[in-house]
Amino acid sequence: MPPPYTPALFGVLVAGLLVASAPVVRAAPHPWAPPPVNSCGETGFDPLAREPDPNAPPPPPVLLPPQIDIPIPIPQLTPVPVPDPPQDNTRIDPVPLPADPCGNPCPDIRDSPKPQEPASETDPEPHPGAAPETAPAPNTGSSSGSGSGSGSGWGEPIVLPRIEIKPEIEPIPIPVPGGEGDPPQAAPPPAVHPAEPGPLSAAVATPRVDSVRLVEQLTGHGSPNRTDMRWQVDGTDLGLMWETKPGEVAVVFGDTFGTGWGGSGAGGENQDWRSNVLGYSTDHDLDNGLSIDTMVQDSRCHAAELLGSRKIKNWETTTIPTSGFAIGSRQYMSYMSVNNWSRIPGLWSTNYGGLAYSDDNGRTWTKDQHAKWDNFFGVGRFQVAAMVPQGDYVYMFGTPNGRVGVIGLARVPKAEVLNKSAYQYWVGGTWAPAAENQATPLVLGMASELSVRFDQASGQWQMVYLDSGRGAIVMRSAASPQGAWTDAVPLVSTTDYPKSYGGFIHPWSTEKDLYFTISAWDSYNVYLMHAELNPPR
Repeated sequence: MPPPYTPALFGVLVAGLLVASAPVVRAAPHPWAPPPVNSCGETGFDPLAREPDPNAPPPPPVLLPPQIDIPIPIPQLTPVPVPDPPQDNTRIDPVPLPADPCGNPCPDIRDSPKPQEPASETDPEPHPGAAPETAPAPNTGSSSGSGSGSGSGWGEPIVLPRIEIKPEIEPIPIPVPGGEGDPPQAAPPPAVHPAEPGPLSAAVATPRVDSVRLVEQLTGHGSPNRTDMRWQVDGTDLGLMWETKPGEVAVVFGDTFGTGWGGSGAGGENQDWRSNVLGYSTDHDLDNGLSIDTMVQDSRCHAAELLGSRKIKNWETTTIPTSGFAIGSRQYMSYMSVNNWSRIPGLWSTNYGGLAYSDDNGRTWTKDQHAKWDNFFGVGRFQVAAMVPQGDYVYMFGTPNGRVGVIGLARVPKAEVLNKSAYQYWVGGTWAPAAENQATPLVLGMASELSVRFDQASGQWQMVYLDSGRGAIVMRSAASPQGAWTDAVPLVSTTDYPKSYGGFIHPWSTEKDLYFTISAWDSYNVYLMHAELNPPR
């Protein structure tokens, strides 16, 4: 997902509206605590906002940044062979993990972590989640301004930041003839279902959130799952989950980076970039974490990319999963084809939202060529979908690209989930065979990274999403997918968890115990959260 940060000289005012930013009144940081350490002695990340280490020397005051980069786009014609090449479905049967959970499963691929040296008074250990130290940027562009400033006569001289012109390649994709690509798929027959009433259900009482806590870090270095050593998953995000079959849950991640990843934020092409990866979990005891048993692999100790992407900016930068579900033995995954990430935080452009399916329990996937919601003129309402089967239908909750859209709703008979013409959109209390952009917003306010589940025990729906306007991941409940939905109840504040986003529900949650994942941009990894709910009676 796009980074919640503001590049130099861009989006200063817009960032406050579009990014998951802190409210105006900031709470005090949490007390300092040492970085978390897994059972193997590996140090992980702490996404909480904390006081600085009291034993560390105070940092020098920073009045001005040492350098301000001014990005200058450089257009570059980029040939893009079309059609897309066939999906690489190279797969291996994963070998069992070592009996010793701290053992190196593939010593020929990655060295075992070296023990960390204790921090000294002159060399304090960085705070968890802090950006790694970097060398000063080389002077590769033209510059202006003063590197030394002039003394004011009072104390130290004022050092003005360097102004650096930073050329950035801006691809201009040019389609050129390529290979044969995947064979064409037969289009489903038109199936327009007549309009049916879809009135609002009676409002349910808003549940009270008694507590929310961080359970554990799920991915990356220092996580109990040791995804960096086992599957070359050093940095990743999202963590979407659904039940593939009784007793098993799929866990799908977004843009993923391995060897060579820089340790902060999303990486690039030279850092073992995969647009998406998938793991499996049979862990029912979520109170102390979520164990990932294995991942889909294309080689030893290497998680495979499920849905390929062209990785060409302004054509198709990546393909990001948005939800998953199972109908019988077939798995389905909704995803978005990202054209480019915007410089304005919280915004991105998509080509379309689509559906893929798997008939081997998620080992390989096929993108359906017809189940696509194209993003004409950038205003498509169902680009980022959360899909939930319930009863005779699959319900599709959708938002536009970016973090400033509203939630729309559609439904389709289960047997026709890949037939776009069979979808009915909820428009003013009616399930109608209407245009998708006519769907009535379910709730007021902005929503993104949407996750929805139906709780069988209570007969209620639960919805979790990032509300960037209020700087929080929130929850709502309803008796039916169209609502009426309760007021939003805050779960995670971005004051407490800076640069956090997401909020994807574990399918084995209950009306009292809501387990969900969040991501943090700075550490660029995934964390399991637990909200203790007090449902009204």
